[in-house]
Amino acid sequence: MELRQIRYFVRVVEVGSMSRAAADLGVVQSALSQQISRLEGELSVRLLTRTPRGITATQAGLAFLPEARLILRHAEQARRAAQLARLSGTASVGLAPTTASVLALPFMRAMRERYPDVRLHMVESLSGHLADMLERRQLDFAILFNVDVSAKWNVQPLIEEKLFLVQSTRNGAPHAAGPITQMSALKDIPVILPTESHGLRNKIDAAFQRAGVKPMVVAEIDSLAMLMESVDAGLGATIQPSAAVRRYPDAAERFALSEIDDLQNRHVNVLCSLADDELSPAALCTRLVLTHCVRTLVQEQRWPDACLSDQFS
Repeated sequence: MELRQIRYFVRVVEVGSMSRAAADLGVVQSALSQQISRLEGELSVRLLTRTPRGITATQAGLAFLPEARLILRHAEQARRAAQLARLSGTASVGLAPTTASVLALPFMRAMRERYPDVRLHMVESLSGHLADMLERRQLDFAILFNVDVSAKWNVQPLIEEKLFLVQSTRNGAPHAAGPITQMSALKDIPVILPTESHGLRNKIDAAFQRAGVKPMVVAEIDSLAMLMESVDAGLGATIQPSAAVRRYPDAAERFALSEIDDLQNRHVNVLCSLADDELSPAALCTRLVLTHCVRTLVQEQRWPDACLSDQFS
């Protein structure tokens, strides 16, 4: 039983509507319904029922409601008590650009709410550069891509993202429409990729090699913003998770994304950190907030085309 499930249940009962409760809570309705279903499953009882007047509590729900409100009250009291002895210090966090486009703002907001006296040092850079900074103890932790589990750091796989062929739609029709089932279908498509120091590039090169294809690489760019501008201008396609286009408000009009089955569920975001005894209390708490944010974003369907790793879910 999770606090958010209890909070969701109470709000639905208060407003009598799934859609209105979802809007009030800032979550999609399907995620809210899923969490309430999980709560009912754990309790082995129906808490809500649909009537002509809207959603109402069942007898079991009415019995659960005052206890649920008491739990939320106690949780709020505990939060306030903890804030009386606010944690302070600094924590340095590294995120790759595609990860930052989804995670950075929700994470920083959560940190501001929970630990307002902890100062964050945020670094957005390529996975390889972040790994070097972590090695030099310039970061407390970072989310890297496709890291070997035997790495010397503390390693926690978080999510797996689908990878797509991303092409511009503003300079003629895309080379490929719809799903692409094999890497071999990309052999005649000009592509723009990160350099070999990037973890994603190594994954893409290995996939091309398995397919027996030599890619038509027309440029190598180690800046996501510059790379996506080049794709948008029609200079070539690229291979990225869908988060790469998230910073474009009109991404659906600018870009065509085609699935590549050869690469599905292989782009792993891994949380890598220094040993716990090297981390300050502020950094340890910051890491917990970060993992909670990742889990929440995926479960509430706010991280597109991503699923939790089996080792994290």
